[in-house]
Amino acid sequence: MEIVRPQWKPPSNDIVSTLPLYRSAPALEVRLEDFELYAMDRLRVLKGISDGLSRGKKPEEMKNLVNDLWKVNMKHPQASEVFNKDVISHFVLRLVYCRTEDLRKWFLSMETALFRHRFRLLTADSQRALLAELGLPYKAVARAEFEVIKEKLVQVARSISQPIPSSDAIFYKVPFEEVPELVAGRRIFICKGHAYVAMNQVVSLVVTQFRSLLSKALILTNRKWTSMIREQEKDRLTPLREDHHLKHGGRMQLGLFLKGVGLKLDDALAFWKAEFSQKVGAERFDKEYAYSIRHNYGREGKRTDYTPYSCQKIISLTPSVGDHHGCPYRHFSEDNLRAALSRMGVNNGAVEDVMDKVRNRHYQLACTLTFEAIHGLSCDAGINHPNQYFSDSQKILKLKSHSSEQGESTAD
Repeated sequence: MEIVRPQWKPPSNDIVSTLPLYRSAPALEVRLEDFELYAMDRLRVLKGISDGLSRGKKPEEMKNLVNDLWKVNMKHPQASEVFNKDVISHFVLRLVYCRTEDLRKWFLSMETALFRHRFRLLTADSQRALLAELGLPYKAVARAEFEVIKEKLVQVARSISQPIPSSDAIFYKVPFEEVPELVAGRRIFICKGHAYVAMNQVVSLVVTQFRSLLSKALILTNRKWTSMIREQEKDRLTPLREDHHLKHGGRMQLGLFLKGVGLKLDDALAFWKAEFSQKVGAERFDKEYAYSIRHNYGREGKRTDYTPYSCQKIISLTPSVGDHHGCPYRHFSEDNLRAALSRMGVNNGAVEDVMDKVRNRHYQLACTLTFEAIHGLSCDAGINHPNQYFSDSQKILKLKSHSSEQGESTAD
C-alpha cells in the first residue's frame, strides 16, 4: 500500500463527517499483524452484506444486519483507533481486490452498499459536511422556487408514502442523470432536466459520487499493482510449499480434491502434518488442524462424508487476504495465468484462445481449452470438476503410455 498524505481539506464549518471517502491512503505505520487482522475484520462485514443481499433481505433487515456486522467486527479496544482501522482496512482490501475485473466489481458493490447504510446513520449536519467534502456544486433550492413547485413535491411524496415536505424542508436541484436509482423508482420530481432531491434522499446522490470515485481508484490501484507492487511482493505472497501453511479455504479445496483422487485419511494426515509441522509444530497441528481433516473424511462432527468442490463452486468463491485457493482462470491476474499456462506447456496460440475465454468470463471453457492443448485431444464433454480433469488426464496418459509400449513391442 503506497502511503500518501491526504490531499483533501475538511469543509469550512466545524462539523466533519466521521464517514471517510477513502480518497488517499493514510500516512500511518501499520504492524503486519494489524494489517491482516483489520482486513479480515472488514472482509467479514463485506461478505455478511453480500450474503444478506443474496438472500433477498428487506431494507430494514439489511440496516440491522450492517449495524450488527460493523459493531462486532470493526470495533477496537482504543476508541481513537476505530477511525484508523476503518481507513486502513479499506485500503488493504482495495489492494487485494483491484487485481481482476470480477474482484473489483464485487468489492465496489459491497463497499458501496456499506457506505450507503453508514451514510444514512449520520446526522443531517454530518451529511451536509460530507456533501461539502465531496465538493458537489449543488445548492439548496431557494425558498421562492420551492414555493412554485411545492405542490408537485407534495404529490411525489404522497405517491411514495413519504412525509409531506414542510415549509422549511431542504431540497437540492441536480441533473437527473446523477440520481438514476431515484429516477428509475419514480421517487422524485423532475423538471427541465433537473431532479429535486429531498434531504432524506441525498444518500442516492452521495452514493453515486462515492461509487464513481471508488471505481476510478480501483482501476488506478490495479495499474500500480501491475506495474510496481506485484514484482516487489511476489516473494512475500508465496503459497503452501514455501510457507508450509494454507488457510482454511485452501485446505478445504485441496484436501477434498486429494480425497477425491483416492488419498486415504491416514495418508492425508501424514501429508498435512509434514507440511504444517514445519511452521506450527507437530503438537499444535494435532490440536488445531487434524480435527478438520478427519472431519472432511466423515470421522468427526456430524460424520458427513464431504465431496470435492466442483468447478462451479470454486468459481463462486471469493478468496481473501493471504488465500491461495480458487479458480486460476477467474482469480489469477492475466500475467500470472499466462505464466502458469506457459509452465504447463500450452503454446502461444492456445494461450490467446484461453485468455479470450477468460476475458468473456467463460472460465470452464478456458479450462477445457487448456486440457485439450496439453493432451492434444478434444474434450467434448467439457471440464466441470477438478477431479474430472484429473481422472480424464490419467486415462489419456495411460492410453498414450500403452500405445507407446505397443509400438516399441512391434518395433522389436
